[in-house]
Amino acid sequence: MSYHIKGRLWIVAAPSGGGKTSLVEATVSKMQYLLRSISFTTRAKRVGEIDGKDYIFVDKDRFKQLVVDKKMLEYETVFDYYYGTGTEFINDNLNNGRDVVLAIDWKGSRHVRKIMPDSKGIFILPPSLEVLEDRLRNRGQDDEKTIIRRMQEAKMQASHYNEFDYLIINDNFEKALSEMITIFSADRLLRERQKISLSKLI
Repeated sequence: MSYHIKGRLWIVAAPSGGGKTSLVEATVSKMQYLLRSISFTTRAKRVGEIDGKDYIFVDKDRFKQLVVDKKMLEYETVFDYYYGTGTEFINDNLNNGRDVVLAIDWKGSRHVRKIMPDSKGIFILPPSLEVLEDRLRNRGQDDEKTIIRRMQEAKMQASHYNEFDYLIINDNFEKALSEMITIFSADRLLRERQKISLSKLI
């Protein structure tokens, strides 16, 4: 399929355990022009994760070299590990008309939107902090100390919702998924984007 318009960069953020990864993956699987950017990270793989699919796993020296070589659009330290977004994948796909989604935190979002002001942001909130804590405990990935730390971080992250264009409450997954698909679909139908691809018609 050929594309005639430049893609849009999207940022999806949420408190840890808010469900952004699952929502992004489900949305991408249903939309042919939408891709998820795969972040670099220095943390160890979790059970079931695949290198190059979930994250690109590198050591700290390799990560720092990518930063020095200016191959990172943004990077942050989260819970003592580095996370970053590579520039090459994003630029190649945007130039080929595909929209790209970054699943990053609010700090990374703020940095990206300074560099790429045409990007759009979606913030995902849990229905309550109590539900969020239950989700963190039920996924069984963190010890008690880490859960407490993540909950403190979540409260701070949620206070930055007003830096994003759209808000989704992830109470019912299918409803949240439908809302996210609607956002991406409506953006492709904006007049300014449509008039490029429909130039021969209008």
